[in-house]
Amino acid sequence: MSERAEVTVQDNPEKSRYEAVDESGVVAGYTEYHPDGDDVLVFPHTVVEDAFEGRGVGSSLVRGALDQVREQGKRVRAECEFVKGYIDKHEEYADLLA
Repeated sequence: MSERAEVTVQDNPEKSRYEAVDESGVVAGYTEYHPDGDDVLVFPHTVVEDAFEGRGVGSSLVRGALDQVREQGKRVRAECEFVKGYIDKHEEYADLLA
């Protein structure tokens, strides 16, 4: 198994997505969003770049995005199967579902 990638999750509002960025500034993956009203973000799609597959980037990305959504006092609608599956496996995020 490959070494776990260390990433920072940051919002990129210009591209309407949260990005997982590695220590050298490379975008390892992203999860797209769009607003539905004032307090719901819809997550339709998540991508992990091939070079980072199997290194925990997707989970780190979704966890970081959900934490930031919670800090903003918003909720989510998980259309993306990866985001939906993550929330299903991590009950501490179930309260964020709209």
